[in-house]
Amino acid sequence: MREVIERASRIRLLLLDVDGVLTEGKVLLDEEGREIKAFYVRDGVALKLLRRKGIEVGFITGRSSEAVSRRAEELGVGWVIQGTRDKVQAYEQIAQETGVEADEVCFVGDDIVDIPLLKRVGLPVVVADGAEEAKRHALYVTRSPGGRGAVREVCELLLQAQGKWGEIIRGYEER
Repeated sequence: MREVIERASRIRLLLLDVDGVLTEGKVLLDEEGREIKAFYVRDGVALKLLRRKGIEVGFITGRSSEAVSRRAEELGVGWVIQGTRDKVQAYEQIAQETGVEADEVCFVGDDIVDIPLLKRVGLPVVVADGAEEAKRHALYVTRSPGGRGAVREVCELLLQAQGKWGEIIRGYEER
């Protein structure tokens, strides 16, 4: 765990897969074929807190969905790349635009398609219910499953490692 904390203390950019990480991984379609996604509210709160403390956030996903665009806008997510077959290329584009180094990036994934990106970042994370093959490439596996608090857990980990979590809690307790 010491290595996880050490690496988490350097993170400036959190990149997230969407389906299976920000959602439970289900694809729901309405009668007109529009995709419906359910997002965990506490994950969203944590992402906003993370951004307020100077850590940028981006979504990289193989699917395209208006629901993802809308959620990203609600949360103020700076980078959203959807419909990509090459998450490494998407990561490299975001890294170039932000000027972050690989060791300053945390990526959270859940499946085998995430392995190439997990192998390139400073803090590779896989959600508790992720594929075993992906977990082999993670430095940290969440206790919470995707779409049910895994993102919140990672945000708290980053903020605690950087000494910012206590400040956030005090700010709410003193109101």
